Amino acid sequence: MMILVAGLAIFIAIHLFPTNRELRAGLHARYGEAGYKGIFSVVALLGLVLIIVGYGTTQQYLGSKNPILWDPPVWTRHVSFLLMLPSMIFLVAAYIPSRIRAALKHPMLLAVKIWALAHLLANGDAASLILFGSFLAWAVYDRISLKKRGDTGWGGATGSILNDVAVVAVGTALWGFMLVYGHALLIGVPLVSI
Repeated sequence: MMILVAGLAIFIAIHLFPTNRELRAGLHARYGEAGYKGIFSVVALLGLVLIIVGYGTTQQYLGSKNPILWDPPVWTRHVSFLLMLPSMIFLVAAYIPSRIRAALKHPMLLAVKIWALAHLLANGDAASLILFGSFLAWAVYDRISLKKRGDTGWGGATGSILNDVAVVAVGTALWGFMLVYGHALLIGVPLVSI
């Protein structure tokens, strides 16, 4: 559990740096754009690796090392599956210029919030509460911080209707892949049996 907590602390802390404009500006001035992005990427990757290893390790234990706090009813899994569809679409919208991205302003943060909520609904163990609860809290804080800083999100070109169709199509395909194959391949937990 400590590895998971350490990974979350590192990953979230590095993602909080951009919320402090003075600190970010100082790091840019000291290391340059490439240096700042390099340091950010290495630290974020370290945190992500620790999160994956820590969460994977805690899932192997039952009882005191990863207590079950509640036993979610089966229907929460179905709600989670449905919530993951817009999460995947919004994730894709963060990378493709579209009217969807412009309307959402910060589609990646919305995708993370929905992803975390969906997983909190379907998992009742302590490690899941810590992992998904931390990501949900960070995404909510970051969105509030962006609003306070006057960051209006994606501006400029929004793309054509074809871009909107592409966002929905790719997001839906990603959702289907994760539902049928990807979650089992990447996470080790099959969601549906074929």
